[in-house]
Amino acid sequence: MVHRQVATIAWFEADSICGSHSVAIPLVLVLPYLCRFFQCLRQYKDTKEKTCLLNALKYSTAVPVIFLSALKYHVFPDAWTSFYRPLWLISSVVNSLYSFYWDINRDWDLSILTRIFMFKNPSVLTNLLYGRSWVYYWVLGSNLVLRCTWTYKLSAHLRHNYLTVFAITALEMVRRFQWVFFRVENEWNKMTAKQNFEMSSDMLPSEGDRLLDSNSHKV
Repeated sequence: MVHRQVATIAWFEADSICGSHSVAIPLVLVLPYLCRFFQCLRQYKDTKEKTCLLNALKYSTAVPVIFLSALKYHVFPDAWTSFYRPLWLISSVVNSLYSFYWDINRDWDLSILTRIFMFKNPSVLTNLLYGRSWVYYWVLGSNLVLRCTWTYKLSAHLRHNYLTVFAITALEMVRRFQWVFFRVENEWNKMTAKQNFEMSSDMLPSEGDRLLDSNSHKV
């Protein structure tokens, strides 16, 4: 973009100007993860909740994936194949599985390891999706696959394949929409349950009312 290689045929030859060897690529990729990492640390400082540290750990697992990927163009091929690529694969698996676990267990409260899904009666506007178990199994499976796919996209292996990168990026937009959809649903369920609990608590008689109730006394 700085060299005006936008919306032209030369855009496909941008490697000749920017180059896949550029140090700017991993720095730009890692910046959002570092921002969220420090946000989680600040949240822990304010709230002292340990889950904030675990969330910060999740974002930190993306850093090795990005920088190990960038090393491909700065090390010998034999060293990459025998040493750095196995490390990159391990870090990718850790990042994908940790992020997947956090999505289903923390953000969506859908732990497939601890309980069977519980569904309420669907409302008029949400009966097409909400309350149908196959939707939740679908989103779990697709989230796992797309988490792994997105991690692979961070690799330097695909930077020359523009169609593949475009397809993976489009699928990542779908995954993020799914995440937002079920995250909002989960928060709405929590708010509704809290409101129902507060209403039921207000309807219960207080201890003083029970003591003063004439029916509870015998003369």
